[in-house]
Amino acid sequence: MQRVLAQATVDTILPSGGFGLGRYKVEVWGKEPHDYVRHYEIQAKSDTLAAQEGIGRFVEEMEQLDLKED
Repeated sequence: MQRVLAQATVDTILPSGGFGLGRYKVEVWGKEPHDYVRHYEIQAKSDTLAAQEGIGRFVEEMEQLDLKED
């Protein structure tokens, strides 16, 4: 299985406030052979954490695709 490499951009839907979570739209795209694009709506304390969560979800999806192809 090849390592999954990905990048993300984050748009704020609802900013986090004080003790609450914000809502973020995260777009993640991978580098070949995982050159797919995914969009996630994620609740998190910050845009950085939302990006990390989005990339984590993307990696899990791509690893599942790799397993199905083997």
